[in-house]
Amino acid sequence: MKRTSLSHSLLNIILVFIESALTLLLRLDPALRRAAYPLAKRDTVVCLRLYLPHTEVYATFSYKGVLLDATLPSGRTEPDVIINAYSIQVLNVLTSHNEAQVNKLQMRGDALQVDLVKNFLLQLGLASLVQSLLRKVKGSNKRDAEDGETREQKTEDYKLRISEQQTQISTLSTKNRELETTVKELQSKQKTLMIGLGIMTLIALVAIVGWLMN
Repeated sequence: MKRTSLSHSLLNIILVFIESALTLLLRLDPALRRAAYPLAKRDTVVCLRLYLPHTEVYATFSYKGVLLDATLPSGRTEPDVIINAYSIQVLNVLTSHNEAQVNKLQMRGDALQVDLVKNFLLQLGLASLVQSLLRKVKGSNKRDAEDGETREQKTEDYKLRISEQQTQISTLSTKNRELETTVKELQSKQKTLMIGLGIMTLIALVAIVGWLMN
């Protein structure tokens, strides 16, 4: 009795870890989510009967993920798909991503759901997790590189704008000095003209007075 209880407790702990790993995989791998979606839509329940050691595990597909349990979910009288396999066969499926390994598994159930489960298993595995993590890392590095290039480009743009503004300021300053010089020249000419006009007016007045006195 104690041995049975210990085995059941150990199985539950293992199932919790596997369920967490599946949740992580589904979050990271879009292809795996697409493969799981039609199964979740049908609330598919899969019974995995393992030999060596002899164990039964039930996987329920839902929109929350893949729920694992050692007993059939309440409200269900039988699973939709039954898989009979040795533990080593399941390990081969999880590590190989090989269709031949998946086809070696004995599956019983509705033909459509069996095909959907096979498609899900083809997307599932350690290689899928590694590939998903690599894609995330590459995507993150690519975004960082793009952000770095964007920052560098913005810095160069700012430098170019500052240089252009400094050139414009220098040009405006030169034109301003030229205008000031022109204004001073005009003021000087105007002053000279006014003096000339004053002298001519004075001469004209003297001439007129002299003519009148004669």
